[in-house]
Amino acid sequence: MKKSILPIIAIAVLVFAAIAPVLADGEGTIRISPSLPVMVESPATFQVWVQPSGEPTNDPHILLVMTKASYDGLTGDVTVSWTGGSTSFAKADFTGVDSGYVPPSGTTEGVRYQVASLKDHLGTTEPIYWAFEPFLSGGPITTTPVSFTVTLPSTSPRMLVYVLGKTGTVLFNNRVPPTIPGFVVPEPATIVATVASLVALIGYTAARRRKLT
Repeated sequence: MKKSILPIIAIAVLVFAAIAPVLADGEGTIRISPSLPVMVESPATFQVWVQPSGEPTNDPHILLVMTKASYDGLTGDVTVSWTGGSTSFAKADFTGVDSGYVPPSGTTEGVRYQVASLKDHLGTTEPIYWAFEPFLSGGPITTTPVSFTVTLPSTSPRMLVYVLGKTGTVLFNNRVPPTIPGFVVPEPATIVATVASLVALIGYTAARRRKLT
C-alpha cells in the first residue's frame, strides 16, 4: 500500500516545485478550481479566486485557447456567464497561431503563455485558436471564490480556460500558473473512455482483493 502512493507523492512534489518559482516573483496567484487539470463536459462551471498576496486582482480577462478541430467544429458562440453578466465569443473573435505567445502583448514579462506549451496541454501539433476578453464585470478578483460558467458549442470540443488580471499595474501581471493548465473541455468519447477505464480499474482491484482473501 505504501509503495503504491509513492508515485503520487513524487508527482505532487514536482508540481509544487514547478509552481514555487512562479509564486516567488509575485506572478501566478490566480486560481481556478479544481486545482489540477480536469476533463469536464460543456457547459462547465468553475470558480476563480486569488491567493492573499494577489488580492485584489483587477481588470480580470478570460483567455480561451482551443484546438483547430474545436475551432473548425464551432456551431455557435462560446459563452462565459457569471452572476450579473456574460460575454460571448464568435468564431471570428478567435485568432489562429502556430508559435510564439498568447496574448502576444499587454502583459509583463513572463505572464504570457507559450504557444508550444499550450499545444502540449491540448495534445495537438496543429495551430491553436485563442480569444482574450474582459469578464466578471471588471472584478476585482479576491480571495473569495467567484463562479462562472463556460459553454463551448463544438462538434469536437477541446479548450483551455485561463484567467489574467492586474495588481496595480497598467499591464497584466497576474495569471493562472502555466504549470496548472486550466481546464480541458473534452470530446464526449474521451469522457466515455475515461469512465470505462475507471470502471475496469475498479473491477480489477475488486477481483484481485477477492483472490487475495
